[in-house]
Amino acid sequence: MAQADRLKPAVGRFKRFFAVLGPGLISGAADDDPSSIGTYSVVGAQFGTSVLWTAFITWPLVTAIQTMCARIGAVTGRGLACALYEKFPRPFVLAISLGLLVANTITVGADLSAMADASEMLSGLNSHYYVIFFGVIITLGTVLFRYRQIANVLKWFALSLFTYVLTAFVVHPNWNAVLRETLLPTRPTGHEAWVALVAILGATISPYLFFWQASQVLEEKRDLGPAMHSDEQGARTKRISARNLGIAAGTLFSNLAMYFIILTTALTLHRSGITNLDTSRDAAAALMPLAGAFAATLFTVGIVGVGLVSIPILITSAAYALAETFRWKNGLNEKFKAARPFYSVIILSSVIGIALDFADVSPIKALYWAAVVNGVLAPFLLIGILIVASDRKIMRQQPSSLLSRLTVAATALAMLGAAIGMFVY
Repeated sequence: MAQADRLKPAVGRFKRFFAVLGPGLISGAADDDPSSIGTYSVVGAQFGTSVLWTAFITWPLVTAIQTMCARIGAVTGRGLACALYEKFPRPFVLAISLGLLVANTITVGADLSAMADASEMLSGLNSHYYVIFFGVIITLGTVLFRYRQIANVLKWFALSLFTYVLTAFVVHPNWNAVLRETLLPTRPTGHEAWVALVAILGATISPYLFFWQASQVLEEKRDLGPAMHSDEQGARTKRISARNLGIAAGTLFSNLAMYFIILTTALTLHRSGITNLDTSRDAAAALMPLAGAFAATLFTVGIVGVGLVSIPILITSAAYALAETFRWKNGLNEKFKAARPFYSVIILSSVIGIALDFADVSPIKALYWAAVVNGVLAPFLLIGILIVASDRKIMRQQPSSLLSRLTVAATALAMLGAAIGMFVY
């Protein structure tokens, strides 16, 4: 009995840590959606281990951005689109929201195709059936269940990212060579290498996560109830520190998965000269004779798992942005009747995403070039976020720290530099 009593505090601490980690873990896993997995697979197949350093460099950048967006939501009590509206003309914010909706819907379609292709490989059933199945189930779950129920499910699906860590170890890498490539960044040489760098940045620093992170903070606050919601006003609370820890852990988890995806495809596909991928099934099928059926299965299961995390976030982030722009009632804790326009955007995005699967488009190539477009556009949105986070009036005399602002500014400059390099070289 005494030993059991001694274990109780440890168990309690673990539960509290996992509760804090949950929201950050969900955002981190969503950053490694099938779109990102496709991008990392293409880059790993084309350039091998020479791009591993990007996973190490981008982690503090992503953490600073997501922390800043969370702070905006916590301090202002509003979503990111509302905060941007305080500094920029409404047509500008509307254009961003509509652009986000279009980009997210295309990504949803490509993500569903990637998940369906992976499922077809495992079962043999036609992928179109899986697209409809996944699309309908995800949409119904997002509309019918409340935020806490959705978050609890997504938190466990996020653990599917571990499959990529396991897959990398199955192929038995030479760790000395791998660490050398990781710790010694190499400058991109040639147009394709610069495009790959922009794609990596666009896949890792994803605009839809900026909006989701700020709105997720609001959902968490609403879920706590009126008393705790009042206590959450402002950034000077213990929960801010705990939330930042969760974001840091979640983004670290995400970047580790990114690292091992690149490593796996570099040590198998790139080494064997397989650089042209059209579908996630192509990547998994190519892995099978090179790394074994177990590694290919892990890779495939991971695609489905992270898709179940990322697609709900994709379809809701644009809905949040539009709802805030038009002042619609919004939130996953609201019932459908009370927030019809908000949920209608979610349903519309899902339906169009499902329909896109029936168009003759290569999912991997679509995802890769979507990441390139994100890499070009994201720095301009980052500048807007930085302006808002630095405004003492909007941030209620609690702007983001100088270190955070410098990091986000450096990220925007680095992304702009990579985009310029892509067009120059």
